[in-house]
Amino acid sequence: MNAFLDKYRDHGLLLLRIGLGVMMIVVHGGPKLFGGPEVWAKVGGAMALLGIDFAPTFWGFCASIAEFGGGLALIVGLAVRPASAALAFTMLVATVMHLGMGDGLKGSSHSIEIGFVFLGLILVGGGRFSLDARLGAARGAASPALSA
Repeated sequence: MNAFLDKYRDHGLLLLRIGLGVMMIVVHGGPKLFGGPEVWAKVGGAMALLGIDFAPTFWGFCASIAEFGGGLALIVGLAVRPASAALAFTMLVATVMHLGMGDGLKGSSHSIEIGFVFLGLILVGGGRFSLDARLGAARGAASPALSA
């Protein structure tokens, strides 16, 4: 059974990337990005919980770009590791915000869980069905995703 499913490891990564990417764009990044400066300032205010209390609009804009752009990057499989790092940091800030608001572990569980998924993607990359793998192969680089 494991040998059969092992053939589909990269299909699983593709499914994971597309699903997470679409959700990050539609549910998180899109509404923040298109919400404008008022929304960015509110989102960026969470950085104060990390001791960064200047330029909340800038930080909120960065978070919306991380979620929207990171979602796009996951879907196409381009710069999956850096995008996942940006998304993991965004989830860290979201976790601190929820805990700081008194939401407890249950209220912050989504950002914690998805943060771990992004940390995992940093480690494994986008897989064989990603632009990262295709571009690596085009450059003649030995890509672990293509040699598996």
